[in-house]
Amino acid sequence: MKAIEIRNKYLKFFENHGHKIIPSSPLIPENDPSVLFNTAGMQPLVPYLLGEKHPLGTRLTDYQKCVRTNDIEEVGDNRHLTYFEMLGNWSLGDYFKEESIQMSFDFLTKELQIPVEKLSVTVFAGDKDCPRDEIAAGCWKKAGILDGHIYYYGKDDNWWIAGDEGPCGPDTEMFYDTGKPACSPNCQPSCDCGKYVEIWNNVFMEYYKTKEGKYTKLSQQNVDTGLGLERMTMLLQGKETPFDTEIFKLVMDKLVELQKVDIIESRRIIAEHLRSSMMIICDGGKPSNVDRGYILRRLIRRMVRHMNKLQIDLNEISTLIDVNIENLKELYPELENNRDNIKNTIIEEKDKFVKTLEHGEKEFKKEMSKAKEQGKNIINGEIVFRLYDTYGFPPEVTKELAEENEISVDMNKFQDLFKMHQEKSRAGSEQKFKGGLAEQNEETTAYHTATHLLNAALKIVLGPETHQRGSNITAERMRFDFNCDHKMTDEEKKQTEDLVNKWIQEGLDVTVEEMKKEEAVKSGAECMFIEKYPDVVTVYSIGTVSKELCGGPHVKNTKELGKFKISKEEASSAGIRRIKAILEKGI
Repeated sequence: MKAIEIRNKYLKFFENHGHKIIPSSPLIPENDPSVLFNTAGMQPLVPYLLGEKHPLGTRLTDYQKCVRTNDIEEVGDNRHLTYFEMLGNWSLGDYFKEESIQMSFDFLTKELQIPVEKLSVTVFAGDKDCPRDEIAAGCWKKAGILDGHIYYYGKDDNWWIAGDEGPCGPDTEMFYDTGKPACSPNCQPSCDCGKYVEIWNNVFMEYYKTKEGKYTKLSQQNVDTGLGLERMTMLLQGKETPFDTEIFKLVMDKLVELQKVDIIESRRIIAEHLRSSMMIICDGGKPSNVDRGYILRRLIRRMVRHMNKLQIDLNEISTLIDVNIENLKELYPELENNRDNIKNTIIEEKDKFVKTLEHGEKEFKKEMSKAKEQGKNIINGEIVFRLYDTYGFPPEVTKELAEENEISVDMNKFQDLFKMHQEKSRAGSEQKFKGGLAEQNEETTAYHTATHLLNAALKIVLGPETHQRGSNITAERMRFDFNCDHKMTDEEKKQTEDLVNKWIQEGLDVTVEEMKKEEAVKSGAECMFIEKYPDVVTVYSIGTVSKELCGGPHVKNTKELGKFKISKEEASSAGIRRIKAILEKGI
């Protein structure tokens, strides 16, 4: 069964069970500026999981484009992906465990025709905080899961929470038996031997964890599910890796045709990073040295490095893009419409990286000369890491150049430094990508509302053609990107500040209404990615000064915001400026 068939079956199945199909949100978040990319299907729905009313009701389903970056260096093995698609269905205070589990069982066994003996499930075992989830286990038995195929695990495996506090609850995970031999008589879904592969996860949000660690029942109980399309496609097709499915096969075959050196890990990296880069660019991403721009730059440059390893002419990038668009256009028709932008962005970044490699080689030669002048026959690991970290110069290239010049390299020291770098990056990435329910608090809600006022003020000060191009919010500050062809003058910054503070002092009410998308556009409501919104949308108005399509959350009145103060205005990228601002409370 092809990936597009699995996706269509999923959406149709849940539509037949009363769910409204909503479009995938762009990879670059619209309503959750605390993260770089959408990393799960639930992320764009956070306001509704917190209790806001969704314009399409309480039963929703979609496919969500996702990017996760914690394991970029792992891509190249048989399973890691940076970009992936998540199928999901949600109950916003509607059905709960029994109906959710029955629908999951029916979809797997009836729509996908998976034999029931290949399915195993896990449920929460219970602890001092919350009871054993016998309800979920009973629902699985009633649905038809075989005796001996239900396993109980603790919070590490079968509990979901977005942070240290907030909405949370037990989950139930579904596993597919690949038919591989058991690693031991006690082999079960918790094993990493490859016999069992997780295919679906249903989260039951029924508790709230307080700062003190107490658990109370939520008034609105939600269901949040996620099924990975690439993994399911691989399993149903009986393939060993996602790269063997039709999602990647055409590009993988083309790489075999173009390569002069045969390295399967490099082919996988090129194929995966090319698809990820294309999808990010398609949704508005641009390479840069910070945040999501840095992730995109890293993906493209890693792809180029591995094209060099396979000795593929870098001009073939254009061909590979065309092959990918042709292969993926049924799944993602938007790629066709963005062909020129995708090509121009990737090729421009490739050309920059080629110069970086040339620069790095010059730096290497300088270090090699220094070492020889000092009578040393080794390049120390600190230098190898500096070349990598500062110039983006691949360590394997440093090693190759050293061998050609009959000099050794301290790769052990480099690996130590690189491991420390990875741990710092992963910790920072996890913090950056945490987002979601854990980040929605009084402070971030205030800053979210303030971005609307800032957007409106900039339109008055700089002109109506000024639009938001991105934002990032923490509990301490806001960051707001917008299109502008010049550095703002002190007078322009003061005018903007004064306007925002005037509106705050006026105590403007923040109101919300639902309307058809076409009506919202005609009414003057602003939004990014209008084509990505469903037919019925939520529109937030702040008095008469601001009107935007948005999912919330927002304060009720602008007087709750405090005093708005711009702390910095700077360039973000070509034609894009960035404002950093704070809200001073009690003033």
